[in-house]
Amino acid sequence: MKQARTLNEAELKLVMAHCATRRHAARDRAIVMVSFHLGLRAKEIAALTVGDVRSDDGQIRDQFTLDKAQTKGGVTRTVYLNQKLRRELRSFVPATAQATDPLFASQKGGHFSANTMCQLFLYIYGQCGLAGASSHSGRRSFITRLANKGINVRLLAALAGHSSIQITQRYIDVNPDQLSAAVELL
Repeated sequence: MKQARTLNEAELKLVMAHCATRRHAARDRAIVMVSFHLGLRAKEIAALTVGDVRSDDGQIRDQFTLDKAQTKGGVTRTVYLNQKLRRELRSFVPATAQATDPLFASQKGGHFSANTMCQLFLYIYGQCGLAGASSHSGRRSFITRLANKGINVRLLAALAGHSSIQITQRYIDVNPDQLSAAVELL
């Protein structure tokens, strides 16, 4: 099975600019940012609640725990939010939202299904002309970008919720620019 396309910074900017033109611009932008900054699967994004990312005192959390019902492997894991994503969520999550509300409400007001979340990503990427991009593109890009910054594969596996580093290594994309830069290190 062909892997999802990883996106570079210019392509991510294109996606974010396209999200700004959509009917649910703030929601779609936040969904894409969660995908690229947390490396979550579509199922995990769809299952998020306001209480996962916002504490009782209204602050956006530095970290939260996905419970086993939210993850693919049925294993809990801690997710860490960087400052950029926390800023985005601070402006996205309404102060009046309840902890049990879906973080990303569908047009019908409830949680997205995993399949509908996948379809949303496919539609957005298709509108941007990004062939081969899917709901897994943010996850693969997250892992690849961190690997390119020298993050140890064991840390990457923990962040991704993978049970082995071999699985994580399959997510790391290699392109000609990286190969060229690598030989310049000699």
